[in-house]
Amino acid sequence: MTQDQTLTSTSPDVSKAQRAYQWLKQKIAEQEFTPGYRLVLSTIAQRLDMSVVPVREAIRRLEAEGLVTFRRNVGAQVAMVDESRYRHSMETLGILEGAATALAAPNLTTEDLTRARELNDRLAASLEDFDPHAFTQTNHDFHQVLFSRCPNERLMDLVGAEWERLGHLRDSTFSFVPGRARESVEEHARMLELIESGASTVEIERAARGHRQNTLASYLKSKQSDAADTDFSTNS
Repeated sequence: MTQDQTLTSTSPDVSKAQRAYQWLKQKIAEQEFTPGYRLVLSTIAQRLDMSVVPVREAIRRLEAEGLVTFRRNVGAQVAMVDESRYRHSMETLGILEGAATALAAPNLTTEDLTRARELNDRLAASLEDFDPHAFTQTNHDFHQVLFSRCPNERLMDLVGAEWERLGHLRDSTFSFVPGRARESVEEHARMLELIESGASTVEIERAARGHRQNTLASYLKSKQSDAADTDFSTNS
C-alpha cells in the first residue's frame, strides 16, 4: 500500500468519494497541486487504489466549491487564482468575521486575551525577518482566538469556510503587500484594547471588519500599481 493509499484509508464509514475529496483538497491546500495543475482521473484513482467513479464525484464536489475547473480539451484542473473571487471572499469574511468577533468578545477569558497578545507580539517580532507564509499562519491563529468564543455555531462554520477558501485563492496577501503586516499588527492591538475595555459590539465589529477591508484595499492598490508599472514599461 502506498503512502497516498494509507492517507485515504481512514474509517470504513467514510466513502471512497469522501476520502478522494479529502486527499485532493489536502494536496491543493498544501500547494502540491498548484493552480492550473491537471487532475487526471485515472492517475489519481491509481494512486488511491480506487476506481475513477469516486474520484470523479470528489472532483465535482471541489468544482462546486470553486477549487477545481473544467476546460474543454483539457479536463479538470486546479482553479487558477481569480482576483474577483478573492475580493469577494475578503469582503464576505470581513462581514462574517466582524460579527463573530463582536459576538465572541464578551465570552473571551483572560487566558484567551493573553494568548492573543502573545500571538500579536510574535507577529510584531517577525517583522524584522519577515516570512509572509509564517506570518499568515500566526495571523490566522490570532484571529481564531478572537472569534473562538462566538456562540453562533453556524456563523463559525461560515467563517471557517471563508478562511479555507481564501487559503486556496491566495497563499499569502502579505507576499504582495509586506508593508501591510506592520499595519495589521497595530490594528490587532487596537482590537484587543477595544475588547479589554468592554467596548460595544458595534465598535468591535466595525474594527474587525475594517481590519479585513484595509488588507483587501492594500492588496488591490498593489495590484493596480503593478499594472501601471507594466503599462509604463510596455509603452516606454
